[in-house]
Amino acid sequence: MASETARRLGPYTIAAPIGAGGMGEVYLATDTRLGRTVAIKILRADTARPGRRERFEREARAVSRLNHPHICALYDVGDDNGLPFLVMEYVDGETLARRLRRTPLPVSQVVQYAIHIAEALDHAHGTGIVHRDLKPANVMLTRGGAKLLDFGLAQWRLDADSSGTRPPGSSETVTDDETIVGTVAYMSPEQLEGKKVDARSDIFAFGALVYEMATGRAAFAGPSKASVMASVLKHTPEPLSVARRAVTRDDATPPLLDQIVTQSHH
Repeated sequence: MASETARRLGPYTIAAPIGAGGMGEVYLATDTRLGRTVAIKILRADTARPGRRERFEREARAVSRLNHPHICALYDVGDDNGLPFLVMEYVDGETLARRLRRTPLPVSQVVQYAIHIAEALDHAHGTGIVHRDLKPANVMLTRGGAKLLDFGLAQWRLDADSSGTRPPGSSETVTDDETIVGTVAYMSPEQLEGKKVDARSDIFAFGALVYEMATGRAAFAGPSKASVMASVLKHTPEPLSVARRAVTRDDATPPLLDQIVTQSHH
């Protein structure tokens, strides 16, 4: 991007790249006005098609409506030579995906992070927003707990009440209806089938996330995308307590965790 050479985006000084996703690149930066560290997400030039730009802008609208300690905050929006960018809270920590490459989490941490993620989702759903892409890569673990990231696939709920009324200029979804969007191992059956989704799809993904935190392995897996989709549509994961005993000496899995995972997938 042009601004990478200039190292400036308006009042923001770019320090270094820290991540990338399907649409944007994320940079560590400093807000020179306030002297604080921020994260800046910039829509990549090769994805700056009209539909992608609209989705990027709707992510800003979605996140701007959310104010919760376990959701990454949006500070500002801007435009750099025709490329939009979001200025977000810089979250110091590691993604849940990276943490799970080592070992399953202790039960105490599984419970703590599960509560934080559930509270974040409850806040989003109460505001009329369904995340639709809950997965380990979109959860950051910090000293203060878990933070939910990346609302790029968010959807405005059809049954949103007055507190979740869609903002002017927004349509029902950030992405097109009846298309498969998300990460298949965490997508609900109706999401895989391209049907309309609601908060229950996030609950399904939440159950898969809790399962993976406790066992270190995905609830639904396979050697190919097609086999993972078949697993989601047709199979029931091994009980959480059984799967955890197979990978750790800690067999004291709270029955409530088993119940949460089981109910989330029904």
